[in-house]
Amino acid sequence: MVLDKKRETVDPLLVIIAKRFSKINPDILTWIAFIFAFFSGLFFYFSNPETELLNYYLFFAAFFVFLNGLFDAIDGRVATIANKTSLRGDFLDHALDRYADVFMVGGLALSSWCRPSIGLLAIIGVLLTSYMGTQSQAVGYKREYSGLLGRADRLALLIIFPIVQHIALRYSFELPWNTTVLEWVLLYFAVIGNVTAIQRFYSTYIWFRKK
Repeated sequence: MVLDKKRETVDPLLVIIAKRFSKINPDILTWIAFIFAFFSGLFFYFSNPETELLNYYLFFAAFFVFLNGLFDAIDGRVATIANKTSLRGDFLDHALDRYADVFMVGGLALSSWCRPSIGLLAIIGVLLTSYMGTQSQAVGYKREYSGLLGRADRLALLIIFPIVQHIALRYSFELPWNTTVLEWVLLYFAVIGNVTAIQRFYSTYIWFRKK
């Protein structure tokens, strides 16, 4: 997971931001992150090549993805600072994260930017990646974050490439086989997401053998 290696670099900044929200219940921040994901999915779904240069929906979608990632990054830190960490809060965070992933990726998958088959495979890749990570912990191993495509990486791609898609549309840049930039992003989620799920499965399986 590429961005996970940068966690120590951005942690001090996230702690500073988290301290500003330390008086707010961390569960509320988790719900706020989820709401941002919902709006992101709506903007992805209603965006289309015919009107994008007029309404800039992809920019709004990318902005809400960023807000989702920010609040998802600080809710746990706020819980630690305020001494409000709990298994219930951790469970809520991970449950809403999965719904958030479905809203964001699903909104794009069902939009006119992508073929439905590629969108479906992308959602499967995203959900299996997350499932393998938490299931490894459920059976007694650590929570598995290894692999090529983690959640932070997905969010970064969903922030950057909608803007790239808008720019490509503005300058009439066309890709082969009548595809779009965002369709290639979802194809990446589909392939590398499933590869990551297999990596996490294999890591946990090796732990079982060693155990």
